[in-house]
Amino acid sequence: MKQSYFIADLHLTENRPDITAAFFDFLDEKIINDDVDALYILGDFFEVWVGDDYQTTLSERVAAHLRQAAESGTELFFIHGNRDFIMRDGYANSANMTLLPEQVVIDLYGTPTVLLHGDEMCTQDIEYQKFRKKSRGWWWPKLMLAMPLWYRKKIARNAREKSKQSQAGKALEILDVTEEAVLAMFKKHHVANMIHGHTHRPNVHHYTVNGKTLIRTVLGDWYEQGSYLRVTPNNQELVHTPFKS
Repeated sequence: MKQSYFIADLHLTENRPDITAAFFDFLDEKIINDDVDALYILGDFFEVWVGDDYQTTLSERVAAHLRQAAESGTELFFIHGNRDFIMRDGYANSANMTLLPEQVVIDLYGTPTVLLHGDEMCTQDIEYQKFRKKSRGWWWPKLMLAMPLWYRKKIARNAREKSKQSQAGKALEILDVTEEAVLAMFKKHHVANMIHGHTHRPNVHHYTVNGKTLIRTVLGDWYEQGSYLRVTPNNQELVHTPFKS
């Protein structure tokens, strides 16, 4: 059967072995032991990524499991999120993943579909968008990766703490996408189907523009349960699975 899976926002970290275990179960049950065309990981796969040169037991285990999935015949694709945007080909190659542009249109069983992490559509968060513009430029990642590893880890810790404090003081709607940005994204890529993560608000949204229906699917995070989108030529299903006890 033709089928593809989409996930995002796992935020893998040594502090949450339950999420890692749930992800490995997902790979075993849905990918490795089934006939799957592709698995798309749409960002924030890891809680933080300070460079491909920082390898941990967790990152190595994840790469090994992803290689198994690739060896089973499933193509693996990765789009950067706001937590792991400096992942490079070094780690991607070790996991048999292909890095994609931050916005990419694929032919999803005959339906042109734009894939992205989604943070660029949260345009009400002016403070974050300023940082995003800087951090996605050519010079900032190059500068960060030239820094010693210990310094990058320190920067990452400070950035996460600052981000938590910043988000705590913002209204929920500021942290969500805006309709204007969503419609502009549909128009930019000339598609009627979109899949993204980032907001941790899983849902399927429908818009009508000039008599045409546009569909935006938001993937869920993995903080309390597994979450994935399964797409076949005739159907798509947004699924949430409880963690095994």
